[in-house]
Amino acid sequence: MSDTVAWPGHARAAVSLSYDDARPSQLDNGLPIFSRHGVRATFYISPPAARQRLPAWRAAAAAGHELGNHSMTHPCSGNFAWSRNNALEDRSLPDMEAELLEATAFIKRELSAPVNTYAYCCGQKHVGRGVHAQSYVPVVAKYFSVGRGFRDENFNDPTFCDLAQAYGIDADMASFDVLRGWIERATDAGGWVIFAAHDIADGARQCMAPAVLEALCVYCADPVNQIWIDTVAAVGQHVHAAQWAAKH
Repeated sequence: MSDTVAWPGHARAAVSLSYDDARPSQLDNGLPIFSRHGVRATFYISPPAARQRLPAWRAAAAAGHELGNHSMTHPCSGNFAWSRNNALEDRSLPDMEAELLEATAFIKRELSAPVNTYAYCCGQKHVGRGVHAQSYVPVVAKYFSVGRGFRDENFNDPTFCDLAQAYGIDADMASFDVLRGWIERATDAGGWVIFAAHDIADGARQCMAPAVLEALCVYCADPVNQIWIDTVAAVGQHVHAAQWAAKH
C-alpha cells in the first residue's frame, strides 16, 4: 500500500466533526454555525433523545449532515453506575446486533436518513466477561462502513486504519489550540482526524464551546490550510476506496 492517500481537492488532511447522543444543543447551537461555514457534521443518534425533536433532526439530515447509529439504549460498562442495569458485561453479540439493527431502523423510519456509520458507546467494544468476553467490532463491521471510537490516542492513518474501529479524539472541553494541534499533526502525516464531542455549549463537562466550533470551521474551511472537512461516512468511503485500490 502507498504511504499516503490522495485527499480530494489536493487537501493534506481530512477532518470529521462528530457529536453523540442527539443532544438539543447540537441543533440549537451547532447547526447555525455549520450552516454559516458550509460544513457537514456527523450526529450519532440516541433514539430516545431524538424523539423529542424529530422534525429538527429530519431537517439536519436534509441539509446534508450525517445521522449515524449510537445504539438504542447506549449500553456501557456497568462500572459506570448509571449503566449498571444496561451493562455491556451482561450483553451478548446477538443482543448487540439486535440493538444496532433496531436503532438503524428507527433512524431510517423516523428521520428519513441513510445509516452508514456507528459510534461505540463510551468507546467500549466488548460484551461479556472474562473468558466469555467478545469483541462486537465484527458486528459493527457487518453493518456499517465505519465504527468510530472515543478517547483514542491518535488520528487515523488512512493507508492502514481499520475502518470498523476508527480512532475518535475526545474534543469535549478542548481549546481551539489543542484541536488545531491535532489537525496540524495529521496534516504533516496526511491523516484523518475524527473529533468526538457531545453538547455544543459553554458548560462544565461534555461540551464543545460554540466559539471553539466556530474557530474550527473557519480554520478547516480556509483553503490555505488544505483541509478536507466532511462527514465520517464521506471520508470513510474515500478511505475504503483508496485502501481497496491499493490492495488490488
